[in-house]
Amino acid sequence: RSIDFGYFGFISVPFLYALHFFHRFTGSYGMDIILLTVVIKVLMAPLTHKSFVSMKQMQKLQPQMERLKEKYKNDKEKLNKEIMELYRRNGVNPLGGCLPMVLQFPVFIGLYNALSTPIELRHAPFLWIKDLSRPDWESLPFTIGGWQLGVPVLTILMGASMFIQQWMTPTAGDPNQRKLMLMMPLMFTFMFVSFPAGLTVYWLVNNILTIAQQYWINRKET
Repeated sequence: RSIDFGYFGFISVPFLYALHFFHRFTGSYGMDIILLTVVIKVLMAPLTHKSFVSMKQMQKLQPQMERLKEKYKNDKEKLNKEIMELYRRNGVNPLGGCLPMVLQFPVFIGLYNALSTPIELRHAPFLWIKDLSRPDWESLPFTIGGWQLGVPVLTILMGASMFIQQWMTPTAGDPNQRKLMLMMPLMFTFMFVSFPAGLTVYWLVNNILTIAQQYWINRKET
């Protein structure tokens, strides 16, 4: 009760209770985070599935959208109406691919607070990680010229998995948009260097599960 979990405490506290529950059986907070990630992924799987299907459908409509852009390039209002009509005829929701990402944000913040604030995860080891509440590079330290550095192995694996996920995700738009999406893993990798290792474990496992789900959807539709 004395811990302030912030605005997303209503998410952080249930996550923390779930970690405590899993810990009774595993004895490892790293395994607890993985199990919690699987549970969250299963709960969000229907939304993620709809998101992938929606993006796949929009990708198929891309040639028709390009023709409309060429036809109504001097009439933006007419172009927007025709594109929305194209979506309506094909039963495509242009915002369908954004919902899982929007829902991931409070989950991400809630889990961040659940992993970085409580005392239970302090000095909790997992594999080569010595402290899940600290950045993973601190577990493999080295010194150069008086600077204390480290090797963020977990963060690099997370960035690589996110790159694969983005590469597999269908995009509807110009090539520049796809290039921008493929830049996201690099930005996230830099961000996660300073994040708790436990959060990196969550994002890495979530990416792997998403890759598996995307692969299954692609196989199903081919």
